[in-house]
Amino acid sequence: MDPVIVVGAGPVGLTLSLALARHGVPSVVLDEGPGKDEQRPARTVILREDTAALVERLAGTSFDKTGTRWTGWRSLRRKQVMRELTFGERMPSPLHLAQHELTGALREAADGERLIKIAVNSRLDSIEQERGALTAHTRGPKGTWWRGSFLVGCDGPRSTVRKLLDIRFPGRTSVERHAVAALRTELPWPGEALLHRSLPWRTSGPSGGEVVGRPLADGVWRLDWLLPPRSELVTPDILVTRIRETLAGWCAGSTPPYELLDTGVHTVHHRLARRWRVGRVFLAGDAAHLLGALGTQGLDEGLRDADNLAWKLALAWHEGPHEALLDSYQTERRAVVAGRLRAADQALPILRGGKGLRSYVAGSARGHDVLLTDGHLGHGALGAPGTYADSPLAPEPAESETGVGTAPGAPVQDVRVTAPDGSFVRLRDRLGLGHLLVVLIAPGTGVWERRHWVSAGVMPRLAAAVAALPHEAELLVAESYPGAPAHSVLLVRPDGHLVTALSGVHPAQLYAAAQAALGGPVESGAKAGSAAGTS
Repeated sequence: MDPVIVVGAGPVGLTLSLALARHGVPSVVLDEGPGKDEQRPARTVILREDTAALVERLAGTSFDKTGTRWTGWRSLRRKQVMRELTFGERMPSPLHLAQHELTGALREAADGERLIKIAVNSRLDSIEQERGALTAHTRGPKGTWWRGSFLVGCDGPRSTVRKLLDIRFPGRTSVERHAVAALRTELPWPGEALLHRSLPWRTSGPSGGEVVGRPLADGVWRLDWLLPPRSELVTPDILVTRIRETLAGWCAGSTPPYELLDTGVHTVHHRLARRWRVGRVFLAGDAAHLLGALGTQGLDEGLRDADNLAWKLALAWHEGPHEALLDSYQTERRAVVAGRLRAADQALPILRGGKGLRSYVAGSARGHDVLLTDGHLGHGALGAPGTYADSPLAPEPAESETGVGTAPGAPVQDVRVTAPDGSFVRLRDRLGLGHLLVVLIAPGTGVWERRHWVSAGVMPRLAAAVAALPHEAELLVAESYPGAPAHSVLLVRPDGHLVTALSGVHPAQLYAAAQAALGGPVESGAKAGSAAGTS
């Protein structure tokens, strides 16, 4: 079968291609550039726990040396500390690193993967869909036709794929603007990120009264100053003055030595594509959505797009067309991003001093700080990973369902599990391998060798039920899971979202839930793309 064509060699496109390879699916990545990412220290990415684990798993490396995980977070208003948080096991720190470090590691992993071909200097200019495949043409030194099974546009805000499909991309322009600087210096809060509002010192030039400082590796900091709407041009002189004023304000009135590495202006837009699928063509990442106000991170959602789409494309690639499963990508992911944009739009007038009815909503400086912290740290409606509660892949309610600490459709929590070979691994390490996961909660198994309990109790019956599922599944055993009673059975999708939790072994209900999670029975003779194009 023809490979999947991925348009765009940024973090989302490379993540998708690596995820497809992990599922045994070949791909061609069309990169319109020369294959090297520009090194910009001020262009950084912040990844939450789930997306950081995803890229580290796919890249086969840890980013602890090239990036940094903050030790804490503090919020200040004028001279008052509003909130202090310490990161640890109960509250994992975000991962902060330069985008070129992330892209470079993903590209290196893709270069070493036999199922991935990266074509540089290849700019897409046409797509032609057929009944069972498609072709894409690229221009460049050697114009080429590429034949593929599916095509995914991961080609950014000005997506050529989106334009070729004539998909509308409505939304808001310049929701927020920030002056950005990357510099090497020492601040009073080593390793901690901070948000400072209502700055107590007088600023020069356009002032938004808010600055965020986020540490990187090797003593480097990224500073972001919120700019007022329709502010004047930020010149280099104004930015240098702002840097010196901010450092002096944080360091008892004296500007510490610093080395300026990079500067820029970051403009946030909010847009959402009307459709994310047309036939065999899909959109992901910035090609499908733009967000990022109030500290939220658009790349997080782009990586989650890739994680959601990869296993669905892989199932269709290996086993034949499955329209309900492929359609669920748009339904699930677009709903999550739309909810994130709605939450930001509702919070913006309150936090940024907008006029109108919403400016009268009861709130306080501390309440505003909580909202902003949620956006920056990936919590709450502004930042937490989305839940596919209303997914078309959700099974019908079953009598044996039980409540656990994770709601159906939400990402599962990472716990230690026993793998089929008897080794102890993390649940998250078993994701993205193309199969379902069935997790039995069995207290006490962590202190006994697997051979002592693998044939005892409910294990033989559960193993038989797992073997009979409509798709390959791996049986894991956990000594505990948050909120789960003993002998609960969790069914988990390949992208780590909980399908259902059952109280005990119920083969028929487990089978029905697994079939629903896969989009129902495969329709014989279905034509890929026959139901495409609906929003």
